[in-house]
Parts: sequence; C-alpha cells; structure tokens
Amino acid sequence: MKIEAKEAGRYLVVKIHEQRMGADRAASFKDEMSKLIDQGHTAFVLDLSEVKFIDSTGLGAILSILKRVGKSGDILVTGTSDTVASMFKLTRMDRVFQMYSTVDEALSARV
Repeated sequence: MKIEAKEAGRYLVVKIHEQRMGADRAASFKDEMSKLIDQGHTAFVLDLSEVKFIDSTGLGAILSILKRVGKSGDILVTGTSDTVASMFKLTRMDRVFQMYSTVDEALSARV
C-alpha cells in the first residue's frame, strides 16, 4: 500500500496512492495505519482522492482503524470520487465518518 503522511496541526494527513482499495490492499492499509497509530497518531485526515474503487473489505479496513483509535481519535475522509462516495452512502458509512471534499476543507472545519 502506497501512502504518504504529513502532519497538519493535530491531524496526520494520510494520502492513499492507490486506485483500488479492495480485499487485496485492505490488510496492507491496516498495517500501515497501525504503524502510525503505534507512533502516537490518533487523528487522521484520510485523503482518498486517488482511489477510484473501494469495496466492503476496504471500508471494513477503514472502520477497523476508527475502532483502533477509539473515542479519543478521529478520522476525517476527503476527496472521494463519485463511485467511492456512493459506496460510503450505500453502506451508510457516510454516517459514521465525517466526509469533506478536500483536505483543506476538513482541516479548516476541525480547527
């Protein structure tokens, strides 16, 4: 899983550099995110702007990271394509995650 992480205030912006986030990438995503959590990060902006496809396994991986950061943590989702956004809506994950159009929008909403 190719990711890029950079700090922005209390958040760590994690950009996914993959077009697909399915069963073949979910375990790798969880491993990479777990490493960041182990380093002490608990507030994330997840930039999915390059992701064109996500399935239930990919959504489950994101949800498992949300559970891992717990009530003191936060995950904001940004940059979803129409296809990815429709999957969040179909599974009602858009009610679980705060979703924003851009990273900047998410960060300014949470200041």
